[in-house]
Amino acid sequence: MVKLNKIYTRTGDDGTTGLGTGERRLKSDLRIDAYGTVDEANACIGMARIHTVDSHPSIDAMLSRIQNDLFDLGADLA
Repeated sequence: MVKLNKIYTRTGDDGTTGLGTGERRLKSDLRIDAYGTVDEANACIGMARIHTVDSHPSIDAMLSRIQNDLFDLGADLA
């Protein structure tokens, strides 16, 4: 089990969030919204894969490729 010693960043909530580059963006920025959309799509596909992994291997393989593409997209956005 992971134990979190610190669950805050001490940067306060000024309505911005940090990118991997250190740049700050408004939480309402389209790029930040895209992170969430990509993440939600990936989670939904993961749930679908639970139901296809054994019964529909070709569909599961396609969903796996889509998930990999979404991971790549998320990395590009970061």
